[in-house]
Amino acid sequence: MARPVVGIISNSHLIQDQYHTHAGGTMTCQAVAEVAGALPLIVPADPRLVSVAELLETCDGFVLTGGRPNVHPEEYGEEPTEAHGAFDRARDAVTLPLVRACVERGQPFLGICRGFQEVNVAMGGTLHPEIRDLPGRMNHRMPPDGTLEEKFALRHPVRFVPGGVFHRLIGAEEVMTNTLHGQGIHRPGRRIVIEGVAPDGTPEAIHVEGAPGFTLSVQWHPEWNAANDPVSRPLFRAFGAAVADWAAGRRPAVLRRSA
Repeated sequence: MARPVVGIISNSHLIQDQYHTHAGGTMTCQAVAEVAGALPLIVPADPRLVSVAELLETCDGFVLTGGRPNVHPEEYGEEPTEAHGAFDRARDAVTLPLVRACVERGQPFLGICRGFQEVNVAMGGTLHPEIRDLPGRMNHRMPPDGTLEEKFALRHPVRFVPGGVFHRLIGAEEVMTNTLHGQGIHRPGRRIVIEGVAPDGTPEAIHVEGAPGFTLSVQWHPEWNAANDPVSRPLFRAFGAAVADWAAGRRPAVLRRSA
């Protein structure tokens, strides 16, 4: 039996200053294949190569991945500054309308890091360009040195709204997560429900209110150790169940508890 197809939104990279590539992380592909039980398909995030309509028909769900470039601030009505960092306007042109279409259709997506921020912007929200510059905020960026294990180590707790979707799905009101981001939600978009926050008040877990499908998004990187981590595993399994429902012609289940 064919597995449902999950489109993994890629990032554009320049290799040796001359070779352009569209790449997706191995960890994300493994999480989709091994935990969500779906076929990972890396999508070139460039509107010259793919259309949102084609993606919606080809894939059963989407992972909006993390990435070094940030959503361009013009997408939420602000001027770019040095603090906003690098951009990928081609990815913006694909993911932002894709999110809105998925919300309307009930087609499932899982937002991760930049993907979490894309969901907020797609729904009309804004972003802080640099969390660590705000009074009372911690540095949420990836450590510049160390092994991969050290960079993806659990670094701070996230507290969920009691009785909310994340609390019920994961089975805990507070969990430990990694943190590898510089930007974060400033003003939540329309229908964006913040269900998880870091100790400094930074939003870490959201969903879209009233959406008929799976719209859970997190600011951390659950693809790390997804098969074993007690937070990542139920998140990817629930996403996989939603994608399987969509592939079978059923409305995706927003919450399906898996051990």
